[in-house]
Amino acid sequence: MFLQIDQVSVLYPGADRPAVHDASLTLRAGDIGVLIGPSGCGKTTLLRAVAGLERVSHGEIRLGDEIVSSARVHLPPERRRIGMVFQDYALFPHLDVAHNVAFGLRHLNATERATRVADVLKLVDLSGSEKRYPHELSGGQQQRVALARAMAPSPRLLLLDEPFSNLDVDLRERLAHELRGILKNAGATALFVTHDQLEAFAIGDQIGVMNHGHLHQWDDAYTLYHRPATRFVADFIGHGVFVPARIIASGAGAQVDTPLGTLQNLTDCPLPGAYPNGDCDLLLRADDIVHDDAAPVQAQIVRKAFRGSEFLYTLKLASGETVMAHVPSHHNHRVGEWIGIRPEVDHIVTFPAEASAPAASPAASPARAA
Repeated sequence: MFLQIDQVSVLYPGADRPAVHDASLTLRAGDIGVLIGPSGCGKTTLLRAVAGLERVSHGEIRLGDEIVSSARVHLPPERRRIGMVFQDYALFPHLDVAHNVAFGLRHLNATERATRVADVLKLVDLSGSEKRYPHELSGGQQQRVALARAMAPSPRLLLLDEPFSNLDVDLRERLAHELRGILKNAGATALFVTHDQLEAFAIGDQIGVMNHGHLHQWDDAYTLYHRPATRFVADFIGHGVFVPARIIASGAGAQVDTPLGTLQNLTDCPLPGAYPNGDCDLLLRADDIVHDDAAPVQAQIVRKAFRGSEFLYTLKLASGETVMAHVPSHHNHRVGEWIGIRPEVDHIVTFPAEASAPAASPAASPARAA
């Protein structure tokens, strides 16, 4: 593994608790990692610790075989060979694109600098922009100049701190795909911070979900969505809700009673004994619920969000529970209308019933089935 973060904590002077607590992850050379979570969760602090801008109070950070941070070791940022792209890009307004990109290439002679600038501008699809100034560029172009400048010295690791935060929402996912292509073509290893799930899914090979300084799960996007390791990850990633359920033995397998009916033929299901009396909370994603006019279960639309090809309906059952459903947009029902729904669950994810569940711990794992 190229980047190794092993039980790292960062404690600011005078703080009651660490901004980052016992975070561990590994990132292979050539892969893109993403840290995601709500504001104040510690993701930027962890990124800054990797950069050497914050000191580690516990644990260690390795780049390759070298320890760059620990409680006793702190390699200065300038000696880590790390490139960084900030939220505001930090371009020099008085310098043209070529001179911005060449800023970290003073160790090269003029010919070598010009060649390297041309190479990285071609990589980010900005060839011919050498003489333009930052104010003459769009936000997306400025972001690519900042990326080119960070890549120009051939760093061993790139760090990107919410580089799309100043851009229009509609541009972010597209630019995230473009950025992934650029980094992959360059063979770069990168760690990226964002609060936007679509960005994270578009760019990341591995994604870490953080909250209150804890790294709850470090996994690929599919696993985070379908096999969340903690209740927080299940709640934070995607659109879904928890409903009360009971697991009941059924022949060689089990079945799950839910407010939407009984889920049967579940061979990969926690045993009833996994929870007291089999009572648990079942995670239902919006794609687990199907709109079906002939279904016996009816639910009232309490909210609807138009997503182009589909609506995201928030629905209330007669029993009071709330579920969500993706429905094709030609099914344009009004708020307050009752529609038929049925569960179509390929795999289940269950957690201890919240009323009896102990305080959430990042190390805790749910009972789950694929």
